Amino acid sequence: MRLPRRVATLSVHTSPLDQPGAGDAGGMNVYICEVAKRLAARGVEVEIFTRATSSDLPARVALSDGVTVRHITAGPYEGLDKNELPAQLCAFTSGVLRVEAMNEPGYFDLVHSHYWLSGQVGWLAKERWGVPLVHSMHTMARVKNTALADGDTPEPNARAIGEAQVVAEADRLIASTADEADALTRLYDADPAKLVTIAPGVDLRVFAPGNRAAARARLGLEPDAVVLLFVGRLQPLKAPDVLLRAAASLVARDPELRDRLRVVIVGGPSGSGLAEPEQQQKLAGALGIADLTRFERPVRQECLADYYRAADLTVVPSYTESFGLVAVESQACGTPVVAASVGGLRTAVADGRSGVLVAGHDPGDYAAAVAALLADRGRLDAYSRGAVAHASGFGWEVTADRVLDAYADAMAASSLAPTPACPTPA
Repeated sequence: MRLPRRVATLSVHTSPLDQPGAGDAGGMNVYICEVAKRLAARGVEVEIFTRATSSDLPARVALSDGVTVRHITAGPYEGLDKNELPAQLCAFTSGVLRVEAMNEPGYFDLVHSHYWLSGQVGWLAKERWGVPLVHSMHTMARVKNTALADGDTPEPNARAIGEAQVVAEADRLIASTADEADALTRLYDADPAKLVTIAPGVDLRVFAPGNRAAARARLGLEPDAVVLLFVGRLQPLKAPDVLLRAAASLVARDPELRDRLRVVIVGGPSGSGLAEPEQQQKLAGALGIADLTRFERPVRQECLADYYRAADLTVVPSYTESFGLVAVESQACGTPVVAASVGGLRTAVADGRSGVLVAGHDPGDYAAAVAALLADRGRLDAYSRGAVAHASGFGWEVTADRVLDAYADAMAASSLAPTPACPTPA
């Protein structure tokens, strides 16, 4: 089995150096970073290309041994929305190709692109370098547009067209779950022979059970509080409003709960949520639960693990999720999850063993699911044990090994030749 010596990983719109939880940074950033570090530990050098968003950023940053982040200048450093980036793909592609041109031919053995914007760049790099292209969608326009939250903006048709082009040109497509693989074949006519399903992972050394009382003390939460947690970007797609409305319903049903209930939301505005960055805070005030709700900015993984340990339940009411990394992180810390029965969350959560999956997005249904678990501590404790057991199957080491297998498979199947250079005029 031939393995790549050096991989070009493309992440146009967001950098693995960015803090997940706000803006465009989320689970994809974690995925790229964690897989790259583990590939490097297996002897595969990884160079990650991302768009420079500040003139202060160095051209190259060592993320870890064997992993380099390259900042490519493509358009203005600041003020560009993700939907404006297609106009900068030519500039970004030029920067990527220039790196290879400064080295001996065959510098990269494979391209792995993440999200459709990167796939467009990877498509050209594949043909220019004569190497296979492996692509990870992470999210898809046609999936998102079938399950829009109220007030959310549909993804443009240009994105769906661009995604279809990448699906057609990639040598291998990595799907996070069987649901995502099905969507690729059903909505994008993907070739099943090119599809491989590889679940993302979680750092089981960081996200692990711990002392709840100690975690609450570190975070300033009362020992006897009932803590409901939301982690993620604040945008309609992730539906933090569903948790807020469910919490309001809970205290309306049981006024005595008001003294103990704490709703903790960790994340920052993103996507269409940027149009009104304090929308969730205003909603909490309108629902009369501002005094019970605590908003926190995105935090490092070690601190995030404390939030999971401190919570009684983590609520993940997203309209779509390609996987649902937050759900697995929470379960790895021993905290059961109440989540929407959509997409990858049906894989990330073992319904009836590590948490509860809720059909739809009616806050009343989430309130009922939460109340039932809180009222049955024996069941909640059993779910906590089930959560740890379920999450234990999602380590990053397994993910990296399977990604490496996909690379080797793509290289074995590829018969591309580099595009010949234009002849020099006589």
